[in-house]
Amino acid sequence: MKIAVSYEDGMVYQHFGHTTKFKIYDVQGGEIVGSNVVDTNGSGHGALAGFLRAQGVDTLICGGIGGGARDALASAGIRLFGGVSGSADNAVKALIAGTLSFNPNITCSHHDQGHSKEHSCGQHSCGNTCDSMHSPQ
Repeated sequence: MKIAVSYEDGMVYQHFGHTTKFKIYDVQGGEIVGSNVVDTNGSGHGALAGFLRAQGVDTLICGGIGGGARDALASAGIRLFGGVSGSADNAVKALIAGTLSFNPNITCSHHDQGHSKEHSCGQHSCGNTCDSMHSPQ
């Protein structure tokens, strides 16, 4: 099994479509046997499904995610565990243990809206401060 996590500074990044890195974990026999951080090279939103598929990923853990990206992941055969926050490593360990808290109906509801409007992504709601949360550093 290969599990990807939208990744920034050790944490689950909260906006799938804007993530610039994924941490990809190789899991065998219920244990993490390796991991590496990969750069998306500018891919975004729905294109990330193809990027992850090319990496051999079959499972994704992320924060907020839009409907188009959800559909692209489903078409690529990648299982989605969205609405997750906190440590990326801990999220993967929880998934393996069957204890991961996630939201199967997660959406990022601000698509087609300006970032000056209220919206929610994953486990947070944001208004004018959203750019600091979503901007890659």
